[in-house]
Amino acid sequence: MHYKFSWINPSSRYVQLEVTAQNISSEITYIQLPAWRPGRYELGNFAKNVRNLQVFDGGGKILPATKATKDKWKVHTVGVKSLTIKYEYFAADPNAGSTFLDASQLYVNPVNCCVYLEGRLDEECTVELAIPETWKVATAMKSSQQSGRITVGSQSFVVPNFDRLADSPFIASPNIKHKFFILDGVEFHLWFQGESKPDWSKLITDFFIFVNENMRVFGSFPSEEFHFIYQILPTRFYHGVEHVDSTVIGLGPSYKLMNDLYDDLLGVSCHELFHAWNIKSIRPAEMLPYDFTKENYSRLGFVAEGVTTYYGDYLLYRSGVWTADQFWPTFNERMDKHFETEARKFLSVTESSMDTWLDGYVPGAPHRKTSIYHEGCLLAFVTDIFIRRNSLNKKSLDDVMRRLWVEFAKQGKGYTEADYKKLIEEEAGADFSFYWNNYFYKANDYTPVLSEALDYIGHRLEFNSMRKVHDRVFGFKVNEPGGITRVTEMYYGSPAETCGLCVGDEVILVNGQQVKNDMNEWMTYFATEEFVLKVNSGGIIRDITVKPDGKEYYGNPVVKMLSNPTETQRHNWSVWAAKKSWNVG
Repeated sequence: MHYKFSWINPSSRYVQLEVTAQNISSEITYIQLPAWRPGRYELGNFAKNVRNLQVFDGGGKILPATKATKDKWKVHTVGVKSLTIKYEYFAADPNAGSTFLDASQLYVNPVNCCVYLEGRLDEECTVELAIPETWKVATAMKSSQQSGRITVGSQSFVVPNFDRLADSPFIASPNIKHKFFILDGVEFHLWFQGESKPDWSKLITDFFIFVNENMRVFGSFPSEEFHFIYQILPTRFYHGVEHVDSTVIGLGPSYKLMNDLYDDLLGVSCHELFHAWNIKSIRPAEMLPYDFTKENYSRLGFVAEGVTTYYGDYLLYRSGVWTADQFWPTFNERMDKHFETEARKFLSVTESSMDTWLDGYVPGAPHRKTSIYHEGCLLAFVTDIFIRRNSLNKKSLDDVMRRLWVEFAKQGKGYTEADYKKLIEEEAGADFSFYWNNYFYKANDYTPVLSEALDYIGHRLEFNSMRKVHDRVFGFKVNEPGGITRVTEMYYGSPAETCGLCVGDEVILVNGQQVKNDMNEWMTYFATEEFVLKVNSGGIIRDITVKPDGKEYYGNPVVKMLSNPTETQRHNWSVWAAKKSWNVG
């Protein structure tokens, strides 16, 4: 299969694709576009961006192509030896998992826009980019024309099969910035597209440290090189997508990259690097190989994303790139997501793993599902401490992940839920069933197991009162853009919910007082009494009577070091955090 990318008018956002296939032997050929992309476990409906798909035989004769499904075309190919498929793909989204075209770059995630022939996924694929000679290409694909790390001009690349093509994003641009370093024989490349001023010395120093810490966990790397490809945007943005030998990360705004956004840059980069092992190589059995035509259901999202979220932060702390003042606030944010939703009482993290295909990346129905990222992160921490406690700190979750890498991924095998539990128990030398049954497979409050795990390393879990009265006393959160106060979230069973307030309502008056970015002040003023909110609820003006019930909502969870830890707790913490002095924090 040969794929050629070009464009006519970049401002139209339409990329021109021409796909050529030889050795056609069947009477009917099916042309398939992927229905989803790895890294985002929901249907992508990429075919909605395809325009003017036409199919030709080797002599240039057009062959009728009819839709068989939403993203599959059927072509009669009796006597046809070769096919050329031409179509346009609308590329208007510069996020980390999409495809984008403008005058400054051609950015492609092939899984969005590259069709393949049914039954021919294992064939070698070549990629041709019709780009100006002065443009550079950021990609992990191997050049089929020349060697060297920076390729210019109209270039061709080669990948062993469609799975690797789907997993090989690239940016072609005249202005992309590039540096690389080598660690244990592996090349690690950093590419920055968009307005940016990378501090290369700081970046390479910090990246070298956390990359090394990742490699210490697993012992070897899945590929000969790895590419961090950054889309730096002028507006607020945060998104990362994993691939076997690269990642695309979108961040913004540009002017905050090396200051306010730097912790985000490190956090998402370490997270996506860990994915090179965990999910890109270490895969659930249900996802090996990927089936690009439909959902690939698995209940192991809490490993794929949750364990990765834990390690993405933890390895930065353990390696010394982050301090305690950077790590624990991030961990607190993970806890916030757990404790602020009553979904922890309705849908377990394993069930939520299945349901990412429904609404895993949007808020969805209130209090319906938990997050495989945040919930999975907290359970990964609990699991890590469980193993350390029962093995007297001789083993950890590191050992489980290393065995998944060596015994499964490197052997070409997928792992099951039972495999993961078994490895935990073998490394810990203890039965994990209580945690497995009550927290992984059952919707539950994590307070007991989090408190237990934190106590082991000389820390405690506290709940601070929320500052704003509408959060703390009445149990609802608002957003106030442009002077409009809109309800964004409500605590299950709070006065806000029981009085009839709805998510999406716009608060207009508090006891007759007009709200202009000062709703909290007015609610604080009336907080000890019954009062009336006038709201716009979908165009209907309603009066809602609200009164406090004496309880507090949205308690803010915070991890604190014990002031007088035991010597055992100090030792446990020093082993877990890889720190010699308790005062380091």
